[in-house]
Amino acid sequence: MKYDIQLLTAAVLSIGGLVLLFIGTFITPPGQIHESLLVGFGEVATFAGALFGIDYIYQHKK
Repeated sequence: MKYDIQLLTAAVLSIGGLVLLFIGTFITPPGQIHESLLVGFGEVATFAGALFGIDYIYQHKK
């Protein structure tokens, strides 16, 4: 159960981070959220998702 939640969290963070990176790069929100904030949070979410995914893979190799 714990590993399923960890894998789901890793996938959501990675996909969400990539979507925010895409939005921050190509779409300019008029006065709502600055694109640098979207890009910064997208990078952090993608990195966190990657770490969760790597941890999940190494725990299941044993």
